[in-house]
Order: sequence, then structure tokens, then C-alpha cells
Amino acid sequence: MRTLSATSARLWAAATGIVAVLGVLAVAEVAALVVGTESSPFFAVGQLAIDLSPLWLKEGMIALFGTADKIALFAILAVVVLIAAGLAGILERRRPPLGVAVFVTFSGIAVVGVMTRPGSSAAWAIPTVLGMVVGVVLLRLSQQRLAAWLDADAVRVTDAPRVERRTFFRFVGVSAAVAVVAGLGARAMNASTRAVTAIRSSITLPAAAVPAAPIPASASLGVPGISPLITPNADFYRIDIALQVPQVNPDDWKLRITGLVAKEIEITYAELLALPLVEHTTTIGCVSNDLGGDLIGTATWLGYPIRDLLARAVPDAGADMVLSSGPDGFTAGTPLSALTDPARESLLAIGMNGEVLPSEHGFPVRMIVPGLFGYVSATKWVTEMKVTRFADDQGYWTPRGWSALGPVKTASRMDVPRPNAQLTAGTVPIAGVAWSQHVGIAKVEVQVDDGPWQLATLSTPISDDTWVQFSLDWEATQGDHVLTLRATDKSGYTQTSDYAPPAPNGSTGWTRRKVVVR
Repeated sequence: MRTLSATSARLWAAATGIVAVLGVLAVAEVAALVVGTESSPFFAVGQLAIDLSPLWLKEGMIALFGTADKIALFAILAVVVLIAAGLAGILERRRPPLGVAVFVTFSGIAVVGVMTRPGSSAAWAIPTVLGMVVGVVLLRLSQQRLAAWLDADAVRVTDAPRVERRTFFRFVGVSAAVAVVAGLGARAMNASTRAVTAIRSSITLPAAAVPAAPIPASASLGVPGISPLITPNADFYRIDIALQVPQVNPDDWKLRITGLVAKEIEITYAELLALPLVEHTTTIGCVSNDLGGDLIGTATWLGYPIRDLLARAVPDAGADMVLSSGPDGFTAGTPLSALTDPARESLLAIGMNGEVLPSEHGFPVRMIVPGLFGYVSATKWVTEMKVTRFADDQGYWTPRGWSALGPVKTASRMDVPRPNAQLTAGTVPIAGVAWSQHVGIAKVEVQVDDGPWQLATLSTPISDDTWVQFSLDWEATQGDHVLTLRATDKSGYTQTSDYAPPAPNGSTGWTRRKVVVR
């Protein structure tokens, strides 16, 4: 009978750690059904990782994975947890109780993550602690069965190794199966959106007291492959810090205006819907959008002017910022002047492209502020707006290296031809979109190789708060070519050729694209 090798023994010891951590997560998820979905340790640790991530790492994740950055974070976190669990199993076999110490340490980190989430209470630590206890028990019991198998294998009594091996496999296999089934079932229930989805589906949006400006037919150039003028809700980019989309019952939602005001204001969802609402088409974008990126979109938003609500609160003369926040822990520091500007349609939005606001885009209520990057203005699931001063408060991303103010930069994007496109000689459209929200685009120019700048045709803008489409018919000749793009806004500013990365206040530079004409 073949003796179990040292390598195989280490692998099975690692397996005991992995099974134990599955038990930790399963018990924690089940307990979170009772305590509250936000007390799930796996998501809390992920959120803690986001909060502690340096600027370069956050930008790197978005650059690599785009809107799939959260999926990538989950995958990385799962790999780290499994590796740590495997090492704990090996340590517990070789130098007990070091494996247990690893479990206790990681559980402590998870408790910190849970207890630092907005609205946390002491009870939120219970799922993690219960999970840790069960995990340690599973680790010790599986290690005992592994030790019995190894001892019998060393003695080489005829049937003993086979019996002990079967006992080990049965315990580990059943424990893993129960943990996976229970954990996934509890996770599905914890992440269930059925209740809020049903409520959302039952809501009928009121008609706007001030409808959006009609979209002229000439606002769209109809070039195949160009970005649609209005971005469908399903295709709209999503960048935020919420690993779990907050499920907010609108019946429980309230917005409070606090801080440096003469009168604190509180408004419910029903009261918000009863107010005279405004509809406005606005392009919003993420500061992380690099040259030619797709972290930008245009929608028609329905909501109530923030300036009117702030006027009821009467901000103090010395206030210059509004710090908005929601249940995900995000905060945005928005210039008070932008929110009270009568010429700027800053909205508490409840609708998006004729539909009730989707949960992933902030249902029941979010902020929309034309002309500012989202990290200083577009708070989703907003529940508080604190009138304050930039000297006294900071938004979520400011202490992490981003600028306190985030005005949108004039930019443009080439949609067609695509990068490294293989083209046929003849007339080829060069088309895309350009934007300078709340300023407006005056012209877009295209350069082929080192030739002169050529004016592109602009679509009719919906307003200065939206992007415009552009197109230029190029008589393409055979060979390799470089197409360069730049836009000029209505203030007279032309995009600089100097490249700057998104951090700390938005990317700059000209979009250049190589194409091959056959």
C-alpha cells in the first residue's frame, strides 16, 4: 500500500483550512439573514479594501476592468481568502494553534470592516464571530481526522489507512457541501431584490411640471457605430463604491438637509413625488474616464430642483459646500454655488429615461449636477445633504488624492472607425461625441496624419448640458494613417494635446487612432 507523500499531506491540510473558511462564510451569511444583510463579512472586507485602496490601485482596477471592477475585486478577494485558508490549514497541522490564530486574525479584520460600515451596530459583529467559532471547530475536527489518517498510514495496518481516509473524506466532503449550499442559499436571500423590485415596479412617475426640451431630429447624425444620443438605462455605466447595490424601500426613505442652515429640512419619497418636478437631459461622466473611455452617458432625468429645497433650508452666508451621503458610505462635496445656480438644473432625480430610477443607479433618489464629475456631485441613494464648508469637510475621494472640486473637462471621443480598423479606400466617416457639460461644444476638428485640421459636422445640441455628435467624411487612401481628434468649447478653450491621467481631476489630451486602409 502506497504511503501518503509529504506534499499530499500538505495539500490535504490546506483543504481543511479551505473547508473551514467555507464554514465561516456560510454561517456568517445565514446569521446575516437575521442580523441584517449589511453585516455580511465578505462584502464588508471588500468594502474596507475599497476604502483603504490607494489612488493608483483604484485607477488601475478601473483601467483594467472598467465597470467590471467590482467583479474583479470579488475574484481577487476570494483568491486571497482561499490562499490564506490553505496556509492556515498547513500551519495548524505543523504548528498548532497558528492556523487558528490566522482565522482569528482574519475574523478580526472582518469585524473591523463590518463595524465601520454606515449605520453599523454591535450586533453586526455577531455573524462574523459565529462564523469564526464554527470555522475553528471545523478546522480542528478535520485536522484530527487528517492526523488519524496520517498516523494509520505511517503504521501501515492493513485496513486502518483506508478507514481513516474514508472518515476524513466523508467529514471534509459533507462539511464543504453543506457550507456551499447553505452559504449560497443565504447569500441569494441576503442579496434578494425582489421586495424592492416589486415596490419599484408599482410606482408610476408623475408627469413633469417642466418637461425636458424636445430633442430635435438633427441632434442625431445617424452614423452607424456612433454612440446613441440617449444612453439606454441597461447600457449606462456604473461606477460607485457599493459592492452590494443598496436596496432602499422608498416608504422608508427620507432626505435630510442639515448643517449650516436656518431650518433643517426632511422630505419623504411621497412628498418628493408630489412636488412640481423638472425633466432635463444631462450628460454625466466619471472622473476616471480616460481618453476615449466609455464611463460617460446621457439620459433624461426627472427630479426636483435641489436649489428649491436648499432655499427652504436657508443656508448660512458662510457656507460654500454641500456634503451629500447615502447608505453605501460614499460622500460627495459639491459647491453650494452649483446647487443653487438658477441656470443649472441640479436635480434630486427619481426618474431616468422615462422609467423609475434603476436600483443600481440610485433608486429611490440620486443627485444629478450638470458640469461636475460624479465623484463630487452624483451621490446615489442619497439620504442626507449637509450644508457646510470646504474648509471643514471633505468628500469621500478628496482625502484619497482627488481634487476637492471636479468641474468636467472639455473632451471628445472617436467612435468610428474603431481602433486598428481595417478600412477600404474611399469615403469613410470619422464620427463620435464631444462634451463640455454646462459650457457646450463650439467645434470639433479632425487631423489625418500631419495634415491640416478639418472641421467636422456637429449635430444640433439638445443643450449645453449634453454631448453632441460629430462626423467628418474622409476620403481614405491606401496605407497606414493616424487620426487625431480635438474639441473646442463655447468658452473658446481647445483641448490640450498634453496627456494627463484621470487622477487627480480628470484626463486630458487628444484622442489618436491608428487605422489601415486597403
